[in-house]
Amino acid sequence: MKRLKLSLILLLGVGVLNGYAQTELTLQQALQYALSNNQQLSRTRMEEDMGRLKTSEIRAQALPQINGNAKYTNNIKNAVIPVPGEMVGKPAGTTELLPMGLQHNVTAGADLSQQIFNQSVFTGLKAAKSGEEYYKMQTALSEETVIYNVTQLYYQTLVTREKMNVLDANIDKISKLLETTASQVKNGLAKKIDEDRMKVNLTNYKTQRTQLMNQLQVQANQLKQSMGMAIETEISLPRTSFAEIEKKTATAVDFGGLNLDNRTEYKLLKKQEELQGMQKKAYIAEYYPSLSAFANYSYNGLSNKFDFLKSGANSTANMYSMAAVGVTLKIPIFDGFARRSKVSQANVTLRQLNKQIEETSLALNTAYANAKLQVQNNLTTIRAQQENVDLANEVYSSTQNNYNLGLANLTDLLDAETSLTAAQNNYNEALLQYKLAELDIIKSNGGLKTLLN
Repeated sequence: MKRLKLSLILLLGVGVLNGYAQTELTLQQALQYALSNNQQLSRTRMEEDMGRLKTSEIRAQALPQINGNAKYTNNIKNAVIPVPGEMVGKPAGTTELLPMGLQHNVTAGADLSQQIFNQSVFTGLKAAKSGEEYYKMQTALSEETVIYNVTQLYYQTLVTREKMNVLDANIDKISKLLETTASQVKNGLAKKIDEDRMKVNLTNYKTQRTQLMNQLQVQANQLKQSMGMAIETEISLPRTSFAEIEKKTATAVDFGGLNLDNRTEYKLLKKQEELQGMQKKAYIAEYYPSLSAFANYSYNGLSNKFDFLKSGANSTANMYSMAAVGVTLKIPIFDGFARRSKVSQANVTLRQLNKQIEETSLALNTAYANAKLQVQNNLTTIRAQQENVDLANEVYSSTQNNYNLGLANLTDLLDAETSLTAAQNNYNEALLQYKLAELDIIKSNGGLKTLLN
């Protein structure tokens, strides 16, 4: 049988292969490649980076805030102020309009503010740190999803190839039998209809093989897509021994116990609950007063001529500086019950999360129980199918011998061959279903990353 050939380029230094062309891709290598190249996982890791940047953004609110400013004003037409005439030597009862300020005004300064007490900011800092952990958990969950999907597709591809091996063996057998029968027909020792029936069976097997080959190629493409590997890249999967699975059929399987704290989905929900609790605290913190310090300094210039760049007696500008320091106390009094509404919404969200945690806990426990049942059932099926394959082999060998001796007809031989093919395929399918159920057990125990070793 022709193998599904693939050549891949991976990097050893980062846990993946480098420079191996036309090599056999083991499950561990496929998983390592996927963790380095899966596009969805790459986007999730970017979200993790975004979480760290958001923490820095929130942390900045607790640090001093400094802003510089500069301003130039050209009072093309100055404002005026009315004053009694006698103030400027005019007759009593008259009003004189005096211009305000000078035409040119420049100001340069800086402002500084620092939060002294702001419960909302302090709560936000704690939430941001927990937010980083949340994004890390999301990345871990995405990694587990990639591992699960790649492993599933890898097993399916292996078993499909084993089914092709069965078909190839049957095609080889019936081809040899057809050659013998064709020779017997020429010598008058067999009927032409027997030869035709063999040709029909051979054509059917070849058609099945073509369909299976297409299925194998589709599965291989899905595997490469899940790994983040280019479709045109060629890979080759190693020959597989199912002896380990067969060995398990003779012994009791220890599944261990389900620990929800090992499940990333569960931990992620608990972290969401923690973050929502902090969000509620942030809303409550809006009831607290806030205290901040401020300082500012400015340097100003006034002149009717734009000669600020001149110095000393050469400049008509009047230059002076201003500075101030102080504190600002903000006391929330009434906001139309907006804060109360926010806190109530947070309480509802917390209750929703609590129900979601209960639902997820039930679902995970159910999935674990079903996976255990599925493994046990598949082990029983494997034992039964193994015995069935052995029996079908015996029946086929006995029927073939009888056919060669003229004691059995072609129908008996073809029926025995069909039964053997079905038994072998059923056995391979049982192996696949066992591996998939075992994968669910590993996932239930939070041990998907152990597949990397």
